Amino acid sequence: MNKNDIVELSITDVTAEGSGVGKYERIAVFVPNTAIGDRIRAKIVKVKSSYAFAIAEEIITPSKNRAKNDCPYFPKCGGCVFRHIDYTSELEIKKNRVYETIKRIGGIELPSLNIVGLPEPDAYRNKAQFPISSAYETGFFASRSHRVIPIKNCRLLPDVFSRIAECVSDFLKSNNISVYNEESGTGLVRHLYIRKGAVSGEIMVALVINGETLPRSDELTDRLTSLLGEDLKSFQININRNKTNVILGNKNKVIYGKPYITDTLCGVKLRLSPFTFYQVNHDMAELLYKKVKEYANPKAKNIIDLYCGAGSIGLSLCDEAKSVIGVEIVPEAVMDAKINAEENGIKNAEFICGDAKSAAESLAKRGVKADVVIVDPPRKGCEAELLNTISTDFAPEKIVYVSCDPGTLARDLKILNSSGYEVKEATAFDMFPRTAHCEVVCKLLRSDIKS
Repeated sequence: MNKNDIVELSITDVTAEGSGVGKYERIAVFVPNTAIGDRIRAKIVKVKSSYAFAIAEEIITPSKNRAKNDCPYFPKCGGCVFRHIDYTSELEIKKNRVYETIKRIGGIELPSLNIVGLPEPDAYRNKAQFPISSAYETGFFASRSHRVIPIKNCRLLPDVFSRIAECVSDFLKSNNISVYNEESGTGLVRHLYIRKGAVSGEIMVALVINGETLPRSDELTDRLTSLLGEDLKSFQININRNKTNVILGNKNKVIYGKPYITDTLCGVKLRLSPFTFYQVNHDMAELLYKKVKEYANPKAKNIIDLYCGAGSIGLSLCDEAKSVIGVEIVPEAVMDAKINAEENGIKNAEFICGDAKSAAESLAKRGVKADVVIVDPPRKGCEAELLNTISTDFAPEKIVYVSCDPGTLARDLKILNSSGYEVKEATAFDMFPRTAHCEVVCKLLRSDIKS
């Protein structure tokens, strides 16, 4: 097999990134935007020793799972990977991926696995971060690049986000305000950040800039308030002068309104700053948090909530729990968590700023006991030392693990399993429909606990 060869393939599997997989002469060939069951004619674009990449030139026989693409930007935009198949098939792919990854990497065959989807898998995101092109166009990066694909109406976002993006683009263009160039590190405006409360309807707009001030910010404030009215609760600039791919800098300046917006999740009112981690899919997050509560069974229990963000999971348990201690490394999120507890009249929650591993070790040395430990780590999962502290020093009767990456989840479950914790139940949640990602909640019990 060589580059530019044309081959026929039957697509029999899907990768974690959403590409179809076929085999040619026993070599795996990865082909984006194909579906299991497709028979295709593909052009080879890259060949490695044991696998190759290709693009589909022709669908000879389409899969029964194929659906009409309803987005003019797919597949040029790098956001969605499953707009060419029906949603039921997408859920099945994600469920199988979670199950097989945990089995293959973790050596654990789950007793059962359900996946929870949305009745309507569009317009679910409550946050967006738009890069801005030199032509003052907002959009998203093409897959595996930093080339901006201009997008007017993303199907994953509320319509109001497009109107805000158009308003900001017009302002920048009419005032000839420079746009940041990643290669040279020059130019002012880097990203447009928008967040919207799903329940409150409150909107935050922030411009990420390579400087200290935004020219004619009063004019943009007037434009935004004219567009959004009372829904606009916060307009800020975020200062990021570092030559980096990280979107947000560590300093915000409020131009209009407050430094935060509010929203309600599982009956708890939450304060959200630009730095606050908050699930982008509100309705699915409520379902996931209810499953966490079911698995934790928090009544009269002492709970440690690691990687707690603004405290949303832990605070949702406080109505039944004896105590909740949340740990988070982002100072602004910890501040939000403390305020959230106070404003909701919650007295049995404590929040600590620190990395999960060190804070857990410190709590263990203090003699803090936990009946339940909840972990909701970033994609990289938990450090082995942290898992050892949880299983050895705290030795809770139960661990509830919330994961956004099946691979690192499987690795960590294997470690916990070897430390005497058995996975009793797991549920997957399609937190990010049409993308390759989903979340999983696992309930683990100490081996001497029956249920």
